Amino acid sequence: MRAITIVPVPGPGAEDVLIGHDGTVYTGTDDGSVFSVSPDGNHIRRIGNTGGRPLGLEWLPDGRLLVCDAKRGLLAMALADGRIETLTDSVAGKRMLFCNNAAVTDDGTIWFTDTSTRWGIEEWKSDLIENTRTGRLLRLSPGSTEPEVIVGGLSFANGVAKAPDSSFVVVAETGARALRRHWITGEQAGRTEKFVTDLPAHPDNIALGSDGLIWVTYASPTDAALTFLHTKAKPWVKAAVLRAPDYLKPQPKRTARVAAYDLTGTLVHDVTCDAAKWYMATGVREHHGRVWMGSLIQPALACFDL
Repeated sequence: MRAITIVPVPGPGAEDVLIGHDGTVYTGTDDGSVFSVSPDGNHIRRIGNTGGRPLGLEWLPDGRLLVCDAKRGLLAMALADGRIETLTDSVAGKRMLFCNNAAVTDDGTIWFTDTSTRWGIEEWKSDLIENTRTGRLLRLSPGSTEPEVIVGGLSFANGVAKAPDSSFVVVAETGARALRRHWITGEQAGRTEKFVTDLPAHPDNIALGSDGLIWVTYASPTDAALTFLHTKAKPWVKAAVLRAPDYLKPQPKRTARVAAYDLTGTLVHDVTCDAAKWYMATGVREHHGRVWMGSLIQPALACFDL
């Protein structure tokens, strides 16, 4: 059980985490704010506010923050003054409901997920219960405002990570407990395949670390009730669960766990942290031996040293 350092932020749900070259940490919270946090956690600055719900964060080639806002789409935010530019908010003329996470390859192409075409972030449990498989991996080319659907039919499409050489991207399927790889270059360009399947828990955000590994958050262990709904429940049972009060629906378990895989899909690290005061890791970044984590529900970041 790994001990963690908890770094409070002035907002609920510091969902993802991004690290700058100088070690500065960035995160977005449920009230729409995006914060920068000094490496020691002692200095916090609000960069700006999206007016929505910021989730995944990445760097754009021009130095701005790429913000996956669940309600507003793909945004670019300037670090100096928080000014926002909307890069895209729709697919084929239809507004996205749940823009989630992204990776930016070396040529500036943005690979990102739209978790569901049926449910928004406020109803994220409903998409998992219904298992709509309407999640998508999309691509936004440099200079374009119209994203392309690259992979559809994903079960709660979530985190995205790129290979160090941008030869492929990996996307997490939270509902299927799986990671899938889409090849961008090489002989297999355009092919989508299994990367890691039958994960021991439900993955959330994923990210390439400075160590060249793909780090994965496990938001919750496998849930027997959710597995039943996905594999054996009849449609009327799912409909009844959807109508039930929230406390009767499947709930994430109180854990804080992350893992790392090499580029062949081989497990390298599997770290379970002390979840007594901080839990439900949904964002992760490894930076020169320190691992930072974000959480959908916690008003704080957490970190540990490998």
